[in-house]
Amino acid sequence: MIAYGGDWNPEQWPEETWAEDGVKVYLSTPTASPPPWFGHAHPQALPVDADGRVLSHGSRQAFCPSSPIYLERALAVTEQLGRRYHDHPALAMWHVHNEYGNHNAHCYCDVSAQAFRDWLIDRYATLDALNDAWGTAFWSQRYSDWAQILPPRATPAYTNPAQQLDFRRFSSDALLRLYRAERDLLAGIDPDVPATTNFMGSYHWATDYWAWAEEVDVISTDQYLLGEDPHLDLAFAADLTRSFKGGQPWLLMEHSTSAVNWQGHNRAKRPGEMHRNSLAHLARGADAILFFQWRASRAGAEKWHSAMLPHAGTDTKIWREVVALGDVLKSVADVAGSRVESDVAILLDYQSIWAQDHPAQPTTELKPVEVIRQWHSALWKLGVTCDLAHPEGDLSGYRLVVVPSLYLVSDAGARNLERFVAGGGTALVGPYSGVVDEQDKVRLGGYSGAWRDLLGVRVEEFFPLAAGETVTLAGGGTGAVWSEVAHATTAEVLDSYTSGEPAWTRNVRGEGAAHYVTTLPADPARLLAAVCAESGVATADRRGVEVVRRSHPDGRGYLFAINHTGEDAVVEATGTLPDGTPVDGRLTVPAPR
Repeated sequence: MIAYGGDWNPEQWPEETWAEDGVKVYLSTPTASPPPWFGHAHPQALPVDADGRVLSHGSRQAFCPSSPIYLERALAVTEQLGRRYHDHPALAMWHVHNEYGNHNAHCYCDVSAQAFRDWLIDRYATLDALNDAWGTAFWSQRYSDWAQILPPRATPAYTNPAQQLDFRRFSSDALLRLYRAERDLLAGIDPDVPATTNFMGSYHWATDYWAWAEEVDVISTDQYLLGEDPHLDLAFAADLTRSFKGGQPWLLMEHSTSAVNWQGHNRAKRPGEMHRNSLAHLARGADAILFFQWRASRAGAEKWHSAMLPHAGTDTKIWREVVALGDVLKSVADVAGSRVESDVAILLDYQSIWAQDHPAQPTTELKPVEVIRQWHSALWKLGVTCDLAHPEGDLSGYRLVVVPSLYLVSDAGARNLERFVAGGGTALVGPYSGVVDEQDKVRLGGYSGAWRDLLGVRVEEFFPLAAGETVTLAGGGTGAVWSEVAHATTAEVLDSYTSGEPAWTRNVRGEGAAHYVTTLPADPARLLAAVCAESGVATADRRGVEVVRRSHPDGRGYLFAINHTGEDAVVEATGTLPDGTPVDGRLTVPAPR
């Protein structure tokens, strides 16, 4: 069965409407929105920003994640909820909290400062170890007492990069501690009811979802359309979500039937767009298609956020599409439990993103998330479905591993990619990757330090490019944002700048090969198509038509084809459509109607 429904808030509606809405429930704990009395009674529990401003109650998530009184009260209300409803026949799953860290990912108050110190003591044990890890000899930052250590509050100049990185790690762990506490309490009341909490798709980078994924029974996420090509963002978000738990099916906890209320310009979805969005999520591994929200709110900050049942009622485009989508999902119920097929993984690490986010970089224009998205989109346009993977995760099932932007990598992560290549895999590594270790210390001897031997290249110096500046490649095309002076040691040079320095290299290692690029190609499609061909990954120019396969272990498979263009399209494809229609060679995918 494909679960179908939306966020339901009975407290916002008269009780006489409740009987109309009888459903199975993922019951959420109310701990993401402490009521006004809590902040009034416990002002020490309110969050504080890096500039020292106390953030007041009056919206949501107005609490310090390290506050003992917040945790005490959160567990008290969670226990009441759990004991009252744990054996209710409608209860299908606990939905713990809501969007952890969306508004309070980092708190800089004195309570957080002490919690940060405790976290550091657990991590380093001694001040000598911390001072070495943080490189505190620089700028006379050596600590002689744990009490001297603060969160990276506003300072006259740059904060210590390693201090900032560890604070990001601590902050993610502080929120995860809250989730575990609520989850464990509920499991103690009834261990048979699974629990999840909703991640935030492709637009939240403050919590390390690889670590969080180990703590939830099933992955769930919220995803709202962003950017000029929203279907590309959707595909990235879905692929990332699916990857957190090794390709297991996941729950789309929230998306929108039409416009949202928080983007400045809130575009309504065109006819059929909500249908395509939902099926794209289904194609990429979702076993639940849920919306925020069921009934459009009459009041409050989200009253202009679309819903399944809009303000205008049932004689509307939205309601008709909601009903039609429900019929489609019912007809393809057998898809549930199947998995997405992928031969390609993109490496992504939240901690590397946090480390590179420090402003003291060769350039702040080399933005890792943007680079990862760009390369993922290029693979989408080549018809390649790919997973995302942690650098230390299992890579054995892939033909090709792509590393668009991985500034920081651990020794274990570095060895993991080396084993993958030596065993016969193909890797493609982007610039400014592997240059620092877990503590944001430069790997000496020439960049890209962690993979210098794997790539057969030694980079001597970085030459970031100014806004609008490009470098011309001898093989065609240009590079932007970044360039390097590199020397091929054992690698073959496949392309170079017109000035002669290597721009793209390939190095044989064991049974496989590792490619490296020293700039960001304006269009990475040529590069990605070449490494796909070398690794045996099929590509196809589907011209805006999304084609994805899901399959069961017993061989039953389903082919999804979604047309994002304005006219009918014919694509090369084989398989079986979710409705049972066989496809042998060519498939006509009608334009959106």
